Amino acid sequence: MDAYGDSQVRYRMYVLVAAAIVIGIVIGLLLPRLDTPLARMTGRYVASGPAAEALNTLAIDDHPRSSSYRRDAFSYNKVDFDGDGCTVRDDVLRRDMNDVTYTGGSSCHVDSGVLHDPYTGKEIDFVRGKQTSAQVQIDHVVALENAWQSGASKWGLAEREEYGNDMYNLLAVDGPANQEKGSASAAYWLPENRGYRCSYVARQIGVKTKYRLSVTTKERDAIIEVLRSCPSQSIPKH
Repeated sequence: MDAYGDSQVRYRMYVLVAAAIVIGIVIGLLLPRLDTPLARMTGRYVASGPAAEALNTLAIDDHPRSSSYRRDAFSYNKVDFDGDGCTVRDDVLRRDMNDVTYTGGSSCHVDSGVLHDPYTGKEIDFVRGKQTSAQVQIDHVVALENAWQSGASKWGLAEREEYGNDMYNLLAVDGPANQEKGSASAAYWLPENRGYRCSYVARQIGVKTKYRLSVTTKERDAIIEVLRSCPSQSIPKH
């Protein structure tokens, strides 16, 4: 074989070796995502820290009850638990926004404010009105339907009303983001703002711990994937 032919053979060998390396890397990255048992073996679903430890105490139920759910069973925004005369929505808006103003000198009826939205990272100038109020909505961090499926269907009215109006589980957020989330668990929806995801799932764990709610395996795995990046994450106290 002449020098030219020998160089061509070597070139092809280099190309094949390089291709094999690239294919190996791609398989190594993608296979754990495609194969759940392998993902568990490679540690993809392992996290440490206070939030992860609390997550491990939650019951797993992969057959949650989904029938008979009614949003009004939780009496959201209809019960004044703190006795201040304000609706829960106004309480949350007042807590979560800056530069808050009130209608007609009231200390309850929020008229405007500025929200730094945790779900998108956007700054939203809120003004109450038929065409504008929906720009900021109040989200149940663990959605009412998710709660129903993971234990609340067995509760009495008093506990459902407490849950539906618990400020610990409520956040003022971007309206479109809240609509996009719907009743999804962490297995199917996480905030666009990646910098808030650890805090978001930690609060979900806190809510589910407080109310003895279960998680599904997919939900648990999705939360662990987030917590792997923040091992010092704790459960919020308030």
